[in-house]
Amino acid sequence: MSQQFPPPGQPQPGYGYPPPPQPKKSNAGKIVGFSCLGIVGFVVLLGIIGAVLGGESGDKTAKESTPPAVATSAPAKAPESKPSSAAPEKKAAVDVVAKKAEFKKSIIAQGDDYTSVSVTITNNSSKPINVNPLYFAITDTNGTKHAAELGADENQIDTVELAPGENVTGAITGKGAFTAKTVTYTDGLIGKAVRANVS
Repeated sequence: MSQQFPPPGQPQPGYGYPPPPQPKKSNAGKIVGFSCLGIVGFVVLLGIIGAVLGGESGDKTAKESTPPAVATSAPAKAPESKPSSAAPEKKAAVDVVAKKAEFKKSIIAQGDDYTSVSVTITNNSSKPINVNPLYFAITDTNGTKHAAELGADENQIDTVELAPGENVTGAITGKGAFTAKTVTYTDGLIGKAVRANVS
């Protein structure tokens, strides 16, 4: 006698209904997740490239705006007279003035091994700018760049938004004892860099 089996999905004698088949897993979640990750990675990469290009062009502009000191033995020429209708000289959008300053230890500072520079930022543009101690770097006479140390100096520059025409003064402090040569300010993470010599 032959044994007969009920068709699939029908109850089997003595066993009841068979278990339902496992649903097929979809890879849609993985695809969407990797797509979003790719987009975020691309935006971050564009930001980094913009910061690098913006920083280089700002450094170049600062170097070009400072005329090189040339010693000549020839007598100086008399300045040429300019017509009175000449346009007034255009100011830079952000003016940075840096001066040597004495380090004033705050309660957060660990030791006295710090170097401070007094910096004044003036907003000459028509838009507000942001000032933050993290937007500054000090370069010493050996060419070494020092990041700003937060809270080390009592007179640290404030985190503020400067409206057009406003200015703020405060200290930027680097770790270690060194002779500061220049201070670089960058408006935000990918803004244009402005460099000033320390006087």
